[in-house]
Parts: sequence; C-alpha cells; structure tokens
Amino acid sequence: MSSPFDLSQEAAYQAWRKRKSAQAPTSVADLIVEVDDPRRLTTVEHAALLDKLKCANMVIYAGRQCQADKDIARKIGHQFGLENLDANWLAGEDGISRIQVSADSTRQAYIPYTNRAIKWHTDGYYNPPERQIRGMILHCVHSADEGGENRLMDHEMAYLLLRDENPEHIKALSAQDAMTIPERTDEDGVARAAQTGPVFSVEKNGELHMRYTARTRSIEWRQDHATLAAVAALEQLLASDSPYIYRARLKPGMGLLCNNVLHDRSGFVDDPATPRLLYRARYFDRIAGT
Repeated sequence: MSSPFDLSQEAAYQAWRKRKSAQAPTSVADLIVEVDDPRRLTTVEHAALLDKLKCANMVIYAGRQCQADKDIARKIGHQFGLENLDANWLAGEDGISRIQVSADSTRQAYIPYTNRAIKWHTDGYYNPPERQIRGMILHCVHSADEGGENRLMDHEMAYLLLRDENPEHIKALSAQDAMTIPERTDEDGVARAAQTGPVFSVEKNGELHMRYTARTRSIEWRQDHATLAAVAALEQLLASDSPYIYRARLKPGMGLLCNNVLHDRSGFVDDPATPRLLYRARYFDRIAGT
C-alpha cells in the first residue's frame, strides 16, 4: 500500500496533501468543542471531538465541569481508546501528573513545574522507542493570572510544509541518528540512557509520528549539512506567523486532547490564591479513530 510519508510515493503524498490542506483549521476557534461533562460525553459531543481530531490531530474541549478531578483526564481518554499511561517518575501513582509550580527541589529542576516558558516540543521526546508518547491530554483546573498560553501545531502539517519546501529536509529528519537526547544522571548514576532516533517516523499502522524539542542544552543533532539545514528550516517554521500555528490559553474546564502535536508554553504569573494547575496524561496509544 502506498504511503504519503514515503518520499518515493509522490502521487500518494499529493493526494494526502490535498486532503490535509483542505481540512486544516483556519483558527483556534475551529478547534474548540463545547461539552457538558467530558467524563461522560454524549454521542454528538464525541463525534464532534473526533471530527476535529481527524482534521488536525488535536481538539480543545470546553467543559462545564471545573472540579479538581484527575478522573476527568482519565475518563475522557478512555472514551477515545487511551488506556496505556506513561507512568513517568514525576507523575502520581495513577500515572497522571499535576503540572503546577512546585516548591519541591526535584521538580523545580524541570521546566514544566516552574512558571518559565517552555520551548516547542512533543512530549516524551527523550523516551526509548518502546515508550513513545502518541496520545496526550492537558486538562485545566486553574489558569494563570497572566500568561501560560500554548502554541499548537499539527505535526503532520509541519511535515507537509517542510516537505513542500525541500523533501531533503524530511529525508534528513527521518534518519535513525538524526537526534540524540543525552543521558540524564542523578546521585545514583545514569537515570536515563541517551536516546538516539529520528524526528519523523512512520508507525506500523502507517501513521506519522514526531519526536522533537527546540531545547539546545538537552539535544545533539547529527552534524551534517542536510540535518542542520532541516533543523534550521523547522525552527524557522515554528518561529513564523504560519496560519497553522494556533494560540490557545486554556481556561478552567478546558482541555487539549491530541496525538502528541507540537506545542509550547509561554511564561506565566500565578494568582497566589488559585495557582495554575493542569492535569497531564500521556499515553503510548494513539487516539482511536484518527
């Protein structure tokens, strides 16, 4: 079967490109679906969310339930076939992380648990191949007093724009040694081994997967002209005013459900009475039906 992500299959790519471009949202408003209770979606609500997901690999649900309930993230994930949580070491025992400014010295060493800006990335870019993050939920309990906006970009659209610019960019970013995340050490030695792999890869089911970070201190790129040119092109794209980059500030009851799309976060200022709090669930599964 022809794959649009095979550089030798130009006809398949052009057919996919035509569909993808026609379906792409034109504003963040096109990504938002209002729901009553995300824990118990109606058939109509589920269909509306899935329709957005099929077009852009992401959707923002706007729920009327604002409780500090981790089950909101878990139950909306379950309704879309997300079951296998990445129980990373900073997550709770249930595998769901509380993303908020932390006074804990261990968490403070990691940017998500501070109020600082986070550069463009896909989640779990440092995970080994058998633990790649495919689905993700960010559910907002409290928003920041100021800031905390996310920029979002469908990784498939990033692929499309880079391939249109120069197919060699895709070839370079698909190399098995394109990007290396150095090992992480702690007082006991190596806590996480170095991880080398591609930026773009094609899953067994034929879907496109992306692992990327714009950080410079936690990444090593293959040192050849083609790779560095491709990285520069991707950086330029993500710094542009592309209509395919959406800006969203999640409010209480809202959440992002996605196939681990590219995203960042601006710095923020908390309201001391109600500090910014999001629940993050990361899955090895891709959202069912997309």
